[in-house]
Amino acid sequence: MVELRQLRYFVAVAEELNFGRAAERLRIAGPSLSQQIKALERDLKVQLFDRDRRSVALTQAGAALLPGARDLIQQADELRRRAQGLAVSEPVRIGYVNWCPTDWAERAAGVAQVRVDTWVMPSHAQAARVADGTLDLAICWVQSGDLEGLGLDARLMGVDRLYALSAGSDESPVNAADVLVLVDSDASSWSSWNRYGEQFAADVGARVMRTDDGGVTGPTFFEHVRELRRPVLNNPKGQDAVLPKDLVRRQVVAPTPLWTWSLVWRRDEGSPAVRAVIDAFTRGIGDLGVREDGTWLPADDPYRHRGEGSD
Repeated sequence: MVELRQLRYFVAVAEELNFGRAAERLRIAGPSLSQQIKALERDLKVQLFDRDRRSVALTQAGAALLPGARDLIQQADELRRRAQGLAVSEPVRIGYVNWCPTDWAERAAGVAQVRVDTWVMPSHAQAARVADGTLDLAICWVQSGDLEGLGLDARLMGVDRLYALSAGSDESPVNAADVLVLVDSDASSWSSWNRYGEQFAADVGARVMRTDDGGVTGPTFFEHVRELRRPVLNNPKGQDAVLPKDLVRRQVVAPTPLWTWSLVWRRDEGSPAVRAVIDAFTRGIGDLGVREDGTWLPADDPYRHRGEGSD
């Protein structure tokens, strides 16, 4: 069985082409180095060096093995560095807005400790907390301009297909232009939703109505839907809410609005633990439908370039 230690010895001799210098570099005795190289040759059943009293040269087999041996050593060294960094790191602090995966622990198992922040705040606030170092990561709605302005990077984490809510029993699809969009005067709480809703309405020709009672979601939103008697675009915060019996969900088409959830982190993040959690949380995510025809994303959405919607 080939050992990593033997590959290190092989690379050192191949680079020095001198057993004495290689032994000095590896800080082992010359005879021991020679024995280990012979053992490696026996295991591989090939001769790696042509050697005599005056010179050492790589054989054809040795030259072929060298690049792969270097790669394996480099990978092993990187793994060790990552493990050492993770072992001494503090828990990775992560916040969210509304949507988050239900399998936090499973995704992070064997990678790092994750501490989920209980202070649930709007998307723009959570992104700012990552930028100022209060959080390491956050799952929130961001646009490319936000990422640039705050010095953040992002990966796609989730997508909500927004539907319309309507009074009555008609569950047929509704055209985007026939949907009403409610935005709220409280920009400190609803900045992201207001930006999204106003751009959606402008792009598809829908009507915007402003409210000052927090009624873009929850029971007050249900009352607005009843009073308005027309389909109203649902806020992602109420995506999975239990509906009153007199209200129905209706698919929005031509186009279907998509709300993206991003995992964001500081662009200069140097923590191996944070980087490992990013990879663990986003591995295998895919595009989650942002490439589909007939969908809509804001012009500044980080994932719009992956698949333009029908506007």
